[in-house]
Parts: sequence; C-alpha cells; structure tokens
Amino acid sequence: MGTTIRDVAQAANVSIGTVSRALKNQPGLSETTRERIVEVARTLGYDCAQLRPRIRRLTFLLHRQHNNFAASPFFSHVLHGVEDACREHGIVPALLTAGPADDTVQQLRLHAPDAIAVAGFVEPEMLAALVALQRPLVLIDLWAPGLRSVNIDNAAGAALAMQHLFELGRRRIAFIGGSLAHYSIAQRALGYRRAFFEAGLLFDPSLETTIDGGLDPDTGASLAMQRLIDAARAGYPTPRPPPDAVFAYNDAAALAAMRVCLANGLRVPDDIAIIGFDDIAGATHATPPLSTIAVDKEALGRRGVELLLEETPAASEIRLPVQLVARASTLGAASSNLMATHAVPHAAGTPQSA
Repeated sequence: MGTTIRDVAQAANVSIGTVSRALKNQPGLSETTRERIVEVARTLGYDCAQLRPRIRRLTFLLHRQHNNFAASPFFSHVLHGVEDACREHGIVPALLTAGPADDTVQQLRLHAPDAIAVAGFVEPEMLAALVALQRPLVLIDLWAPGLRSVNIDNAAGAALAMQHLFELGRRRIAFIGGSLAHYSIAQRALGYRRAFFEAGLLFDPSLETTIDGGLDPDTGASLAMQRLIDAARAGYPTPRPPPDAVFAYNDAAALAAMRVCLANGLRVPDDIAIIGFDDIAGATHATPPLSTIAVDKEALGRRGVELLLEETPAASEIRLPVQLVARASTLGAASSNLMATHAVPHAAGTPQSA
C-alpha cells in the first residue's frame, strides 16, 4: 500500500487537514510550515495527485509581452473563452500578468488558485516553478512534454497558407517570423519550410526573416519587409528576384508588411501576395482585405478549462483545427466575392512534437 496523507501527517506531526492545506497551497499556514510538510511528503514518496482539489478558483497567467490587448488581441479572445468556460462550471477566474523579473510564485500564492492556465510564451524557469507548485496546470498556445496542453494546429495552418500561394503560382515566398522560443511561431516556421519540400520546390533561406527581438509585431515586421525589398533591389551579393508572396506569422505582422509593400510601390496582390495567421478583426477591414488562417481563439480558452477539469483525459495534448480564409490580398479585387475557405481536419488529441 502506498503512502497516505495520514502517514504524512504523522511524520510531520500535524493534522491531516494541515497537510491537505499545505499540499494544495491553500492559505492559513506559514511558508515555513508549508515547506516542511511538502518536504516530508516528498521524502515519503506521497503522490500529491491524490489531493487533486475541486477547482473553484482558476488563475489565467499571461506573460507581460502578451498583455497589450489593443495591439495584440489574440489573447483577449482566449481569455474570453476561459471566462465563458469558468462561468459554466462555477469557477472564479482571475488574470495575472507576469514577467521574468516578477516573483510569480508569490503572486500566485496570493491568488490561492486551485488550478492554473498558462497562455502563450513563458520562460522555461517560470514554467518549471509553476510545475513545482503541484497544482492542476494546463498550457494554452504553449507546449511542454508531459503537461496538458491545448494548441491550434500551427503546422497544418502554415501548410494551408503555403499551398494556397503555390496554387496561385507563387514560388518565391518569404516568411516573416517572430521568436522561435514561442512554440506556435516555431511550428509555423517549420510548416513554412516543410511546404517547399512537400511541393518539390527549392527553399531559399534568404527569404526567411525574423522580427528583431524586443520590437512589437508592427514595427518589427515593417523593418523585416523593408529588408526583403531592399535586398532584392540591391542584388547583393548576387542579383535575385524579389519575393512574389509573403507568409507572416500573424496578422499584425502581415498587415505591417502590406503597408510597407504599398509604400514601396508594389501592388498587392499583383506584384506580391500576402497572407497572415489568426484572422483578427483588422484583417477583414484592411485595404485590400487580408487573406489569413482563421483560428477559433475562444475555443482555445474553453478547451483549456475543460482539459483541466478532466480527471483522466483521453489525450493530454489537444490540437484544434484551423481554416484558410482567402481574401483580396492573395486573390485580387476581381476575386474578392469568391473568397475561399478551407479547413484542415479536426486533430483533437493528436500528440504534438516540439
């Protein structure tokens, strides 16, 4: 028979209720007492998963680089999905934004959550600290081995975007990407490169560019697009044709790239076709309207909460499907009334690789 909570209580010389509060990270104990009980439980080999609490309070943790909802609305929609699911299940949600300089663990203890949902990019050290709290944890738009996670099918979305451009006869397709430390961006970059191989086409590494670190998507993508244009015009080190299409890692970057192209006298999509990812509201209202890969952002949040609540999920890693929405930035004005929408098959439960 394995170690029980009674064994831990006896070894720590405290009550069973005190052990429960300590291992659930609930308020009412000094930090010294809590750490002593946790250490006793670890020494005895107690499985803290036996104390999985009923989830009444959930903290939605977001890195500070994602919390400008006006400039980057993606995670505001994810949060709406989390809130909707929490409301349905009688859970009280709270939002916590944090960066590498913050004592995130201490802030979480003040929140006293029963469970944590982490969305987007976080530093590996922060994720390790969250895992050490031994609270039910789910990753949203983020992946790590052995943890529950919900993601969109980023690689398949990149393949849809590239296949669309190939079908339109585009061959010199540039990719404007962000930091590959972000799981979703790395998957989209992988899908971009793989598409050339699967189409039997040569991949030109000079067409792949990354936004300068520390810059917002708008500024960074503008500079990246200008570099692509300038390099083609300069013909350095050897003359080469300019890109005839751009696949950007998100819509904000795609819209910025499109503005730079238009400012440089390039016609969209006649000279250069442009496609983004996420289908934010601004994509529809752009001039010309932006082709993109549509994502059900609210579903990411809802599915994350649902995965947290499952005692023994059929799959701990979930991928949600995406759709291609083709608009005038690739099809042209004459085809704007014939917008194409294509979906990839639902991939829920399919394991993902880093």
